Amino acid sequence: MSSVAVIGDIDTVTGFRLGGVREGRVVNNKEEAEKALDDLIETNVSIIIITDKIADEIRVHMNKTIGSEIVPMVIEIPDKDGISESDGDQMRALIKRVIGVDIK
Repeated sequence: MSSVAVIGDIDTVTGFRLGGVREGRVVNNKEEAEKALDDLIETNVSIIIITDKIADEIRVHMNKTIGSEIVPMVIEIPDKDGISESDGDQMRALIKRVIGVDIK
């Protein structure tokens, strides 16, 4: 069982694998990303790192699948192209999910 996994483009996944993360899923579309997320949840991964652009594409599926569960923790990171516009909203959502309070 791996405790950390990454979902992203080939460059992101390769970088994390070089850094020691054993479990990585390269995805090219929404369907592949949703399947990768579901597969990783079934393997009891405790932390899933996902690029913010892919997370934006599967946001509804992520919210429905993970809901308010604490594990797995999903950490969104920028990909090689940089930060997405919704980065601040994601941090606020993570704080709300962890402590249960919405910070304005």
